[in-house]
Amino acid sequence: MPRFSVIVPCFKVQGFLRECLDSVLGQSYADLEVIAVDDRSPDGCGAILDEYAERDSRVTVLHLPENVGLGRARNAGMPHATGDYLLFLDSDDTLTPGALKAVADRLDETADPDVLVFDYARTYWWGGTRRNVLAHVLAEAGPGTFTAAARPEILDLLMVVWNKVYRRDFVTAHGFAFPPGYYEDTPWTFPVLLSAGRIAALDRICVNYRQRRQGNILSTTSRKHFDVHDQYERVFAFVEAHPELWVWRPYLHRKMGEHCLDILSKPDRLPPADKAEFFRRTAELFRAHRPEGAGVTGETAVLTGTYPAYLVRRQAARAAREARRRAGRVRGAAAVRARRGWTALHARRPLDPDLVVYSASSHRGMLGDPAAVYRAAEEIAPRLRGVWVVRNEETAAGLPEGTEYVVVGSRRYGEVTARATFFVNDVNWPGDMAKRPGAVHIHTHQCTPLKYVGADLLDRPGARLGFDVPRMLRRADRWDHSLAASRYAELVWERAYPCHFASARTGSPRNDVLVRSGALRGADFRLRHGIPADHTVVLYAPTRRDYRRSGQVDRLDLARLAAGLGAGHTLVVRLHPTLAAGPARGTGLAELARRGVVVDATDEPDLAEVLLAADALVTDYSSVMFDYANLDRPIVLLADDRATFAASRGTYVDVTAEPPGHVAYTERDVIRLFASGSWRDADGARLRAAFRARFCEYEDGRAAERVVRTLLLGEPMPDAPAARVPRPAMGDVLTPSS
Repeated sequence: MPRFSVIVPCFKVQGFLRECLDSVLGQSYADLEVIAVDDRSPDGCGAILDEYAERDSRVTVLHLPENVGLGRARNAGMPHATGDYLLFLDSDDTLTPGALKAVADRLDETADPDVLVFDYARTYWWGGTRRNVLAHVLAEAGPGTFTAAARPEILDLLMVVWNKVYRRDFVTAHGFAFPPGYYEDTPWTFPVLLSAGRIAALDRICVNYRQRRQGNILSTTSRKHFDVHDQYERVFAFVEAHPELWVWRPYLHRKMGEHCLDILSKPDRLPPADKAEFFRRTAELFRAHRPEGAGVTGETAVLTGTYPAYLVRRQAARAAREARRRAGRVRGAAAVRARRGWTALHARRPLDPDLVVYSASSHRGMLGDPAAVYRAAEEIAPRLRGVWVVRNEETAAGLPEGTEYVVVGSRRYGEVTARATFFVNDVNWPGDMAKRPGAVHIHTHQCTPLKYVGADLLDRPGARLGFDVPRMLRRADRWDHSLAASRYAELVWERAYPCHFASARTGSPRNDVLVRSGALRGADFRLRHGIPADHTVVLYAPTRRDYRRSGQVDRLDLARLAAGLGAGHTLVVRLHPTLAAGPARGTGLAELARRGVVVDATDEPDLAEVLLAADALVTDYSSVMFDYANLDRPIVLLADDRATFAASRGTYVDVTAEPPGHVAYTERDVIRLFASGSWRDADGARLRAAFRARFCEYEDGRAAERVVRTLLLGEPMPDAPAARVPRPAMGDVLTPSS
């Protein structure tokens, strides 16, 4: 008996069907069967299903004699299922890699609940991906099981059948089945969740829900959307037959009204001539099932009136929104004029020679190189007044107590930036900030670059999608000093930013702590995350891919890698910052971190602390390798897609030819290196030494001091890391990718 029976109804989806089936049959967890139902599809679906059944014994195909619709096609598949759990997958959607393994592990952890609810992401036909906006409901559900009564917010999730697995015995015992018509998931999902004695949640994206440009039922203009009324009648009838569920009547009454009004408001659902009738049918249903004594508030209150009144209210709401938008524009323009006037007033005053304005990572707090310079200035030059620019008061709350700050765009921001002599930033300042004569801009950058940046992106249309290179260069024209960690970095910055700055061979201030504290093992980080002191910590830090719109490509199976490292090892994962808020964590990282399989360090504000805690780094083309090399600890480079990455983004050097350690081309290679102990052998140390000599040339642990003394105070610093020498030919130092 398999663990999962995956039921896949098929109708006119031949263009997507193979991808769907491959996503199921290619799962790492193979204890499954597929019940594929050909709902008399007029295209090639039936032949595709037969082809898969012929080559994989786990596939059973049912060819229905007539088209019965999505719900009844699922019903046709259920009697043939033999698995412990049922999973209904629409044939244009896909399972994410590792999804069934994660579901199976969670079922074992919660002792086979009636229902397990998991997360999904919408994948759009134009290439975008967006995670379920209510994913936090799953994250907050806790490690155990619950009922809908205990956690009613579970009913706020999308009312679909495919974001759950169901214990087959539970479904059979209650006789749950799908009705005909559109919105067939509604009279399945509500009864199932309200009846379940034990529900579990999995905070992991297991399904990619395809948003097709056409052919999607919900975006089809048709009277079939009137079916929603019959579906809710079925829900109310089920509740009526179960007195223990009568307490849910007010909730379902409101939910029905909101759902129907949402359908009515969509421009592509109902034929315009039928909208008045749909409203009247909804209002009749709303009145018929209104619980005795129940009040009506919120948006559903319109259902107590007439359709003309509903239209008037919608028109008034649109007018109010437009008025607020226009008023906001007027207020915004007035505020800008006021700030500019205030700034201009202060711009008439002389610059404050002791005022230094700092910002990091687009005003996200005290981070990176600017933070290191700020701390050094506090110690070396206490007469300097440092002010941080932050994006909002919430960000300001994360600053150390007593730190002076201004919120970007505020009047105080205009005053401070108009008077400051020094500006220290690791990204460009906003274009509307005028640079006064005598002001000094110090650009620290955020990394030693491997990937193309700046003007070099002009011939990389994918990498510069949505990125205005000419505007960026105009902002970079304000730089006076550009910090460099090596002659290699110096050449890249001067090539990529053909502007007016002078290169400063200072080293990277953020890396001072790594150079000076290289013997430490990040005790605070280990303690905070419960990592045993004797464990070998392996940090996995991948970068984003420009050849994917989402930027995310899963290079490794994190659970398999963690297991492959073996006892005495802890796998720490840090995603690229641009992926932190997207679906990347939802495809497994968040759930693995909850279970203690890995440690998720993506949100750690201090990267240096994470690097200090790691005994080895596994990365691909992330600039973190240049920082980590300062620790002189083993680095493993995973370069399985090097050619594709270089072609899409461009790299200044072939890092596989000059690697910081051993190069792996598969997940198995990575695991083998650690299992054999080769990850820390003499060959790796030799490669690492050559890498450090070239790319960490100026890193001596005194970069921040050097910036303060030479660039802020104008003092000489005799122990500069390297004398200024004639620049070699570009080809001698950089090897641009083709």
